[in-house]
Amino acid sequence: MRNNYIILLVFGVMIHTYAQKTKFPLDKGYKDKIIASLNSAINHTTKAMLNQKGMARGNYHMISGQWQEYEAAWHTGQAIQGLLEAYKVTDNKMALDHAIKAGNWWISLQFPKGHALEGYLFAKHGNTLGDLINTTTITDGTPGLFDLSDVTGDKKYADVATSAGAWILDNLYIPKERLSYNIVDGETAKIWKNQSPHAQHQGLPFTIKHVARPNVEGYLWKDIYTHTGKKRYKYAFLEVCDKLIDDQSDNGWWMDYEPNDPTTGKVHGRFNTWNAEALLEAYRLTKQQKYLEAAVKTAKALAKVQGKSGVIWYSSYLDGNHDKRSPCGSAVSFAGILWLQLYELGITDFEKNIRLAINFTLKNQFSKDHKDPNLAGAYYEIRQRAKKDGTLELYYRDIATSFGMRFLSNVYQNAF
Repeated sequence: MRNNYIILLVFGVMIHTYAQKTKFPLDKGYKDKIIASLNSAINHTTKAMLNQKGMARGNYHMISGQWQEYEAAWHTGQAIQGLLEAYKVTDNKMALDHAIKAGNWWISLQFPKGHALEGYLFAKHGNTLGDLINTTTITDGTPGLFDLSDVTGDKKYADVATSAGAWILDNLYIPKERLSYNIVDGETAKIWKNQSPHAQHQGLPFTIKHVARPNVEGYLWKDIYTHTGKKRYKYAFLEVCDKLIDDQSDNGWWMDYEPNDPTTGKVHGRFNTWNAEALLEAYRLTKQQKYLEAAVKTAKALAKVQGKSGVIWYSSYLDGNHDKRSPCGSAVSFAGILWLQLYELGITDFEKNIRLAINFTLKNQFSKDHKDPNLAGAYYEIRQRAKKDGTLELYYRDIATSFGMRFLSNVYQNAF
């Protein structure tokens, strides 16, 4: 049965590559709703989410009323991407102006000439990792920089992202493993090759997967190849995508790599979607069906963890449970982006899931008139957890709005 499905999938997509993108059936009443929603989200992003320098402010702690910086580089990169997608739909000049402002902050992180990390970015992870640089804190945000160069015609944004990606390939990539090291100390330039800072790895026998991952989130090397034409980036990107296929579990996830956790069975709300998005980029680049098939496996897995309301939780578990303290709007929107991309390729299995994601995103947006200006117009994502000292944390995460803008803009451009 599975072989029959794959044959039909391959045949259908081969035909569809010569046709236009499949249009998603959406009532015209959604047109004005999406425009209004995006303008509210743009207003939130430009007035609350981004600080005066253009940096994404991270997590808004609703009890204290304070923002806490967290993985600012990639959060800012995603904000740029979301703003630019929303700009295409709304023609709201604030979106473009603030995307440029955010891009200028992002490229200011580049280590200068003569530094031991010249060309790389001082992209501090924050939170428990402090000032350590995590590879994905850079790559998760780079699509926004390439988009910004495309929209403005100014190559400096793509050029800085290219320099960072070159440094990763030259210094962090392990060809025989097809993985890249995760952690670099920005103060000492030390690459962490023998120890992991992550709690889930402590006390376990050391493996290379504790300190290195595919790190293909944001498909940076693919974008560098498109930007420069240099084939070494294409080859490295496809090598890592082949590694993704080799390491993908039958259930569609990648359980060997944090932030998934094979010990507890925890599945992260977004991590697997990043990998599937990269696999779709590999498919577009090569037209090789193996990449598409692997992406579809993840799309099916995401459909299984989506709730009846459209929600996807920050943490789900292999036993079917979910951490229902943390509804993850960014995971909903990101899954919606993946499902919609597959729909455009003629794989319409996820129409219901896309519709649920659209409605969840629209219905769960803070009012533009919300009394707390830090939340007004934001898309919904809440994390709740208890600290060891008994303090409860409840906070909104800015990336919900960035992914929400991307998703609804993609829906609008497809349907209307």
